[in-house]
Amino acid sequence: MVCRAYALLVLFLFAETLFAQKGDPQMQYQLSFPQAEAHYVAVELHLDQQDTTETTLVLPVWTPGYYMILDNPAHIIDFEVQASEGVAIAWKKTSKNKWTITHPRNTELEVTYRVYANRTSVAESNVKDSRAFLANTDIFMFPEGRKEAPILVSFQLPEAWESIATGLEKVNQNTFYAASADVLYDSPFYLGNQKMIAFQQLGKDFSLAIATPKGLNEQQFVGDLRKIILRTTDLMQHIPFEEYAFIMMEPGGGGLEHANSQAVFTYGSFDFKTDADYKAFLNFITHEYFHLYNVKALRPIELGPFDYSKENYTTMLWVAEGFTVYYEYLIMRDAGLISEAELLKYLSSHFKAIENKEGKEHMSLERSSYDVWNHFLNTDAITDATTISYYHKGPMLGLLLDLAIRHESANEKSLDDVMREMYTTYYREQQRGYTEEEFWDTVAQMAGKPLTELRHYVETTETPDYEKYLSYGALSLDLSLNDDPETERAERAYELQRKAPENKLQEEIRKALFRYRL
Repeated sequence: MVCRAYALLVLFLFAETLFAQKGDPQMQYQLSFPQAEAHYVAVELHLDQQDTTETTLVLPVWTPGYYMILDNPAHIIDFEVQASEGVAIAWKKTSKNKWTITHPRNTELEVTYRVYANRTSVAESNVKDSRAFLANTDIFMFPEGRKEAPILVSFQLPEAWESIATGLEKVNQNTFYAASADVLYDSPFYLGNQKMIAFQQLGKDFSLAIATPKGLNEQQFVGDLRKIILRTTDLMQHIPFEEYAFIMMEPGGGGLEHANSQAVFTYGSFDFKTDADYKAFLNFITHEYFHLYNVKALRPIELGPFDYSKENYTTMLWVAEGFTVYYEYLIMRDAGLISEAELLKYLSSHFKAIENKEGKEHMSLERSSYDVWNHFLNTDAITDATTISYYHKGPMLGLLLDLAIRHESANEKSLDDVMREMYTTYYREQQRGYTEEEFWDTVAQMAGKPLTELRHYVETTETPDYEKYLSYGALSLDLSLNDDPETERAERAYELQRKAPENKLQEEIRKALFRYRL
């Protein structure tokens, strides 16, 4: 107990010095892992003097980018509160994710609790005796109404753990600074003995944390990451961070984007069986990296500031997610990491996924964005029959919009210009998200006219006129019937293919679209 009190005293004195430079002191967290083998993380929170008689702590029930309500509060145990003098303070649960503390005015509070962390997802924490992944939204609470207050996080690591990977600003080896709860929730931690690689690109610092590095060709992989970073920066013409962390974990499923990092699961090895497997992984990394522009910086206006206690609805995930799928392929192509044929193959897979499923008759692209909270990660039998995914139809509309803008502007403008213009206007200049109308206005600005027909395809279940729009880039769809051995049904191929250009504009659009230098 004496050691714990001394450690906290040192932390808090240090915090006062730090925050004198950064901002007013608000919260200091210290995390330890005395029962890591049982999947517990111990949390100690120091709150500065509260100029109230009641403080409510809030634990999020979802993670931005992971559109599902989670039972995070169910994993909080042994919640206790005392004043800095050691006097016990009364508290009670006032909702599923809120703890209300009653205390004398101007009281410093010491809050302790433990979190059971044993789930495998990019949005939920997982602690083992050898390492810990902290998603943060299921670990850290914030005082209601004070989400913008700065936070200091310090770790007491088990002796066998050597490294901490995160995109947060580092104060010292085990202490990190977040300007607000939003920043903390957007900055996961990976703690353990992962392989750490540091490199610089374009004057920015990058770190690479790999939990299972077997088979890693470091020179090739870092070289390919550099190409992805360069091509993405060429596209968006700005870098919105000083430091960025690639956190690559054990085998699992999925990844999650953050403003200063990405946390992704791997295949458990870098000994890829085929070249196609390696390129698929690079596509995945590129997707999460481009998200730092499209959804973190440039975002639908509903997606931030967040309400972490309930669903946050938007109709624009087909842009935030679907366009990111589209651009992962373009960036990979621009970086020379995939060929035109591979680019066409990747794009074709989305046409197949939509057009050969009944769900396209019942759900619009706009509705798939809004209703994701009902269907996220849902794989039951009704899903294909009644829904579509913006991960599939979003990149299809991205392609059609790109072709339409290029056609209407005589290849002077493209979807790239839409993304850059919106990024500059709404993120860099106005520091806010964009509305649905502002998105379509920017599209019209670049095309020179409103693209009302394509907007209609987003808002309804009507099948787009693929032949019309694909012809702008001298492309077509192979609609021949093939037997699908899995479904035992005949399905159309929906393979994108080149066709002879009818004029110079079509040829120029196709070359520009597929990143040939004109």
